[in-house]
Amino acid sequence: MTGRHFPQLRTIDAAIAFHAGQRPYQDALRCEDRRLSYAGLHRSSNTVARALIASGAAPGTRVVYLGQESEYFYVLLYACAKSGAVLVPVNWRLAVPEVEHVLRDSGARFVFAEPGYAPVVERAMEGLAAAPAVIWVTAEADGGGGLAQWAAGASQADLGRVAGPEDVLVQMYTSGTTGLPKGVVLAHRTFFAVRDALAGAGLDWIDWREGDVSLIGVPGFHIGGLWWALQGFNAGITNVALRMFTRAGAIECIRDHQVTVTCMVPAMLRLILAERPAIEADFGSLRKVVYGGSPIGEALLEQCLDRIGCEFAQIYGLTESGNTAVCLPPAEHVLGGQRMAAAGRPYPGFALQIRDDDGEVLPAGKIGEVWIRTPAHMVEYWGLAEATAQTLVGGWLRSGDAGYLDADGFLFICDRIKDAVIVSGENVYPAEIENVLAKHEAVIEAAVIGIPDQRWGEALHAFVVLAPGATASVRDLVQFLRGRIADFKIPASYACIDKLPRNASGKILRRELRDGFWQDTARKVN
Repeated sequence: MTGRHFPQLRTIDAAIAFHAGQRPYQDALRCEDRRLSYAGLHRSSNTVARALIASGAAPGTRVVYLGQESEYFYVLLYACAKSGAVLVPVNWRLAVPEVEHVLRDSGARFVFAEPGYAPVVERAMEGLAAAPAVIWVTAEADGGGGLAQWAAGASQADLGRVAGPEDVLVQMYTSGTTGLPKGVVLAHRTFFAVRDALAGAGLDWIDWREGDVSLIGVPGFHIGGLWWALQGFNAGITNVALRMFTRAGAIECIRDHQVTVTCMVPAMLRLILAERPAIEADFGSLRKVVYGGSPIGEALLEQCLDRIGCEFAQIYGLTESGNTAVCLPPAEHVLGGQRMAAAGRPYPGFALQIRDDDGEVLPAGKIGEVWIRTPAHMVEYWGLAEATAQTLVGGWLRSGDAGYLDADGFLFICDRIKDAVIVSGENVYPAEIENVLAKHEAVIEAAVIGIPDQRWGEALHAFVVLAPGATASVRDLVQFLRGRIADFKIPASYACIDKLPRNASGKILRRELRDGFWQDTARKVN
């Protein structure tokens, strides 16, 4: 692997201290018109870490962040790493009940939030037995308070605490088939494993070079966004954070900051290319785009190669695998190539198996559940020992995805065993929506599936069984869902049916519901 690799760095607190000493004045992060150097990020996180400890934080204390991308999110991340606290990033698009669940489940002692989300935070805390301390984070320390103002008076000196690779760093919430999001606990090692694997094999599938500028396109409350950002910080390059992704904003950042590498989902790339003022010159600085969340599609790849003209690498994984475990390298991104439908192959030292329902390994070409062996895997599901044991089995991680391996070990994803739907890069699980729909007075039960969507890859479609004599319009159902779940989880279309198809044990036959929408597609995911 060419480029920047510092094998002696095994934890993110050690990495930031190292780069603060080696390149103190280099920009670590740019956000809007603000810049934070590596030395500044190191000092600021020292101050906030000391303020956390002084306020009662101890190793393992959960600290929630609710806000859009900013330098303050990363200051808080490094402060948690240095103090031993665990950062819990929360999707700012979630509805009040969803935020309440994260607060209650994590047992958070502190909530750092942007003032714009005050109504959500305040309402989410109403049902908690013990309310966490709330610190409002602002770009400028004004009368309403800010991170720097809250930590004022604390020393900037190093804390002296040394984290280990197995120490817990973050707890990220991912939706589950039970309907309640689970806290995926990840250690420092998660954010170094892929780097070490590629460097050890001399591969440049995903690499970092002197002078690179990285655009953080995926938000940090997603494992993909957090993992990508930390790869840049660990390599000591300059990173640019978008407060919130917009196609015009992304193009402007790439052009104005001369971005060389970025990570996005295909829906973002599609939006960028749809921006009329965007011309090839806007992308001239880009040398590599890493994408994940869904396959790119031949037509979109052709547009990307024509308009953007750089290398592309696809990554596949899940929050539980610490983001990526599989990569489709740039060399395989060939129009008309047989492997363009593949998710990729595992990194060196990682491994894949396809197993049947009994856990038996299947040969090449046979479809079964994808099992992953990765040094980046999660520590556990927070507070869910049984679910952890069902997912982490004998050193392997059960993905819940159905797929097969070809003779050369490339993975092809065919369907989702866990029923997840990916809407514009967001993982959505039907049970969450179904549980809320069933609370509507006119609804007996509901089933939600993903259907093909030209723009977003997949869209949500709800089948609803109404009570005898009851009526409910699409508008009624949408209005009922709004405010109870995040807007991106609200189905785009609805159908009222007499009953849901079920098997002998009473389980909903989702495949039967989906087949009519997917029968003309090669993959049963999009």
